This record gives sequence, structure tokens and C-alpha cells, in this order.
Amino acid sequence: MTQFALFDTAIGFAGIAWNDAGLVACHLPERDPETSRRGFLRRFPDAVEAEVPTRLAATVEGIRALMRGEKADLANAPLDLSRTPEFHARVYEIARAIPPGETLTYGEIAVKLGDRLLAREVGQALGKNPWPIVVPCHRVTAAGGKPGGFSARGGVETKMKLLAIEGAKAAAQADLFAG
Repeated sequence: MTQFALFDTAIGFAGIAWNDAGLVACHLPERDPETSRRGFLRRFPDAVEAEVPTRLAATVEGIRALMRGEKADLANAPLDLSRTPEFHARVYEIARAIPPGETLTYGEIAVKLGDRLLAREVGQALGKNPWPIVVPCHRVTAAGGKPGGFSARGGVETKMKLLAIEGAKAAAQADLFAG
């Protein structure tokens, strides 16, 4: 059974969904908790809203800390990878190892996977990431200091906000070219 919980952060209401194996989804902060709730129920129509279980309390606190600009580590958050293609799981593992405030490019992840020509596939995998923040796809940028894409609500603007919260150099570089 899939359950989910919403919780307040410094920038809005976020959420997690889980089953017995681990997290099945995360939802980036929204101003309105109803938007997050509808998002979970669209993806998991049979999900039940519940209290955050003790085993996921540290994950919620880590997400809250990141949204306050603290350097929290979510590497131990349990993920249910049972519906995740193997290539995506490998991309997510590399992305999870990027510390807050730092970035890698799609190409750098492709090289870590053994083939620099996989950069586009890396981007596609990150575009389907069901665990934003926990799998920090916002920390993956395009070559040449460009932010690259971001499939969450708000697109690249949201990505840049998250990087700015974490104090990433990529966010500061982007401001040089704004306007």
C-alpha cells in the first residue's frame, strides 16, 4: 500500500510517498498543500494520507533543512527502486552523491557511466526522477555553465532557486547573465 504525507518547509508544502520498500515519490514544495495532495493522488490514486513513519522522519527533516539552506545529507533515504529502469537507477545513484552546493554536468555523469555520449540519456533519466530533492536532479547542469532543463513545476527557475538555497556556484553564475 502506498501512503503519503505533506509537510511544511521554509518555501512551501512538500511531500513524500512510500510503501514498505521505501520512498516511491517526493513532491517539491508548493505554496498550497492541496496542489501537492492532488499531485500524489494523480500518480497514486489508491494512496492514503498518513503520518510520516519514524523510519522516514530523518528524510523529512533533511528536506526541511535543505529548504532552509542547510547542507543536509539525504543519501540514506530509502528508495523503492523496483519500478526504476537499471540505467535510471545508475544515474540516480551518481546524482545522489553530489553534495549540496555542488553540481555536475549531464556530460560528467555520462563519463562516470562510461560513455560521454550518454549525456542526453542522463537528462532524460533525470527528467523522470520521482524523488526530486532526495535524488537531487537540480544539481545536474548543462555544459558551459548553462542550467539545463528541469521538469518540475516552475522549470529552470525552480532549479535555480534550489541551487541558490544550497549556495551553489551555478546559481551565482546564472545571475551574471540575468536580464
